[in-house]
Amino acid sequence: MSEVLLPRTLAIVKPEALEAATQIRECIAQAGFTVLQCRRVHLSPEQGSELYSEHFGKMIFPSLVAYMSSGPVLAMVLARHRATELWQQLMGPRNSEKARQSHPDSLRALYGTDELRNAVHGSDNPAAAEREIRFFFPDAVLEPIPESPAAREYLERSVNPTLLAGLTQLCKHKPADPVVWLADWLVRNNPNKPAVTDGQQEDDEGR
Repeated sequence: MSEVLLPRTLAIVKPEALEAATQIRECIAQAGFTVLQCRRVHLSPEQGSELYSEHFGKMIFPSLVAYMSSGPVLAMVLARHRATELWQQLMGPRNSEKARQSHPDSLRALYGTDELRNAVHGSDNPAAAEREIRFFFPDAVLEPIPESPAAREYLERSVNPTLLAGLTQLCKHKPADPVVWLADWLVRNNPNKPAVTDGQQEDDEGR
């Protein structure tokens, strides 16, 4: 049986909508998306120019770059079936004023102001999604996520052994705050991330 794979796309909550990021994330979850990675970042003008390089030469380009570098944004990697297409639908038309007329329940209608300050950004197509995900998350693994039954096989092969090892270490250490300790241990021992050293010796084995 062939695996059903979950593609990914990039979403950005723009500066003027950042105060509504919690509500926007709730809408994203209710629409069936999974937020795989999330990062708050303040883009420099140079980074804004790189992100929107496909608009170079257009009249909107200077205003777009200035706006996107005017304050922090929230970048997210979303996953679900037809991720790019369905995220575009959830965002609604590019112009928030028109969105309020034709798609009143869309994110841009609810949280945007006009065509420039339209609350959220989304990748135009899968190729753009891959480029933009790499832009914000250079260490991201972009292979599609398998759904059941491949997901169950992945859990049994990678997740469950890691969790079991972490719980074993938790029992040995008996920390005062076991939840925080286990969370930190799982971050350090994530099987999907390469080990990153910062000059300090890890204490994964109780040393």
